[in-house]
Amino acid sequence: MTYIVIENCIKCKYMDCVEVCPVDCFYEGDNMLVIHPDECIDCGVCEPECPAEAIKPDTEPGLEKWLELNTKFADIWPNITQKGESPDDAEKHDGEQGKFEKYFSEEPGEGD
Repeated sequence: MTYIVIENCIKCKYMDCVEVCPVDCFYEGDNMLVIHPDECIDCGVCEPECPAEAIKPDTEPGLEKWLELNTKFADIWPNITQKGESPDDAEKHDGEQGKFEKYFSEEPGEGD
């Protein structure tokens, strides 16, 4: 098992999870974060820290797409170990449906 970031992180990107991760396995895209599944130690401390509830164990059904996305972009995007600023409109997008199709960006974030 590993933890992965799912759709609700897109355009929210709160980053509270980054500071509690003991192994620095978060990677930053333009408008979301991902977890590197091979680096995650399955401790689970990040899951309750996410205000958007966008971190889930990969054992939950229907998350295969998100495991693939986390794996792919963790190898491309820069590592992030410190909490940054969330988007100004994060609350507006929290819980919005269809965020992947509307907003997902393959562009990397700034990282540390």
